[in-house]
Amino acid sequence: MSLYKTLGFVNTKEMFKKAMAGKYAIPAYNFNNMEQLQAIIMGCGESKSPVILQVSKGARSYANETLLRYMGQGAVEMAKAAGYNIPIVLHLDHGDSFETCKACIDSGFSSVMIDGSHHPYEKNIEVTKKVVEYAHDHDVTVEGELGVLAGIEDDVEAAKSVYTHPDEVEDFVARTGVDSLAISIGTSHGAFKFKPEQCTKNAKGVLVPPPLRFDILEEIEKRIVGFPIVLHGSSSVLPEYVDMINSNGGQLKAAVGIPEEQLRTAAKSAVCKINIDSDGRLVVTAMIRKVFKESPAEFDPRKYLGPAREELKKMIIEKNKNVLGSAGQA
Repeated sequence: MSLYKTLGFVNTKEMFKKAMAGKYAIPAYNFNNMEQLQAIIMGCGESKSPVILQVSKGARSYANETLLRYMGQGAVEMAKAAGYNIPIVLHLDHGDSFETCKACIDSGFSSVMIDGSHHPYEKNIEVTKKVVEYAHDHDVTVEGELGVLAGIEDDVEAAKSVYTHPDEVEDFVARTGVDSLAISIGTSHGAFKFKPEQCTKNAKGVLVPPPLRFDILEEIEKRIVGFPIVLHGSSSVLPEYVDMINSNGGQLKAAVGIPEEQLRTAAKSAVCKINIDSDGRLVVTAMIRKVFKESPAEFDPRKYLGPAREELKKMIIEKNKNVLGSAGQA
């Protein structure tokens, strides 16, 4: 039996099949610490949503890769004890080498992403295929990437976006054997996804970014019919939390994300995994700043991390119900 199964995880195969048939997307929430992980499990458990626990290379370093494995296993046991019957994937986000992916597979991850998008096309195929061969020997699913997302988040950095070329996807999928494909259609990493001059203002004075390239997505769907597509950099940079941060001493000016209605549209297509990291960071930071401003004498971490955890849980339930459509699908 594959190690990840003994820890209580599943891979993404059945999860993605059901998502594509049901026209919803699986949430992939990044976590770095205990409170984020608790919020994800509680939010997805209470909304009865399948979930992908997502760990970046930076998070593995921050939390310690050994501890992280047992945190993931603990999350599975926490879900069982609470009566949440939800499938849980432990996924490496933006693995940058065969060695990193192998280490995660060997430590119990059920899914890995190998991001070779910074390489020339043939090199991307070469490194992705190598990961796929090792992963499939262990029944672990693999996400590859074509196209480059702009923005900065953890170890991922790109100055500009390079849209995925639809004419490459068939060849890439066939030659690598990947189980899902991350594409670039206008999403980007981090809280500052677009510059103000790229946006227009709506009736409420809120900056609205240029629309996602659904034409590229539709063309890709035609080229690889029924194949699972992934969107990275899909936080909406929720204005209420940006405002909360700024009104409590923060300096997040002109932070703009992906409108939720565009993500709802994407979730009804072949996009069956949507990654959300920055929104979680913003919620946690907003609540901690709020507590610090309102109770400046507070020094018990539970008194500011607890409210942050609860607010993050609320955001996750809202996303699952009204954006991704994954609520009730476990």
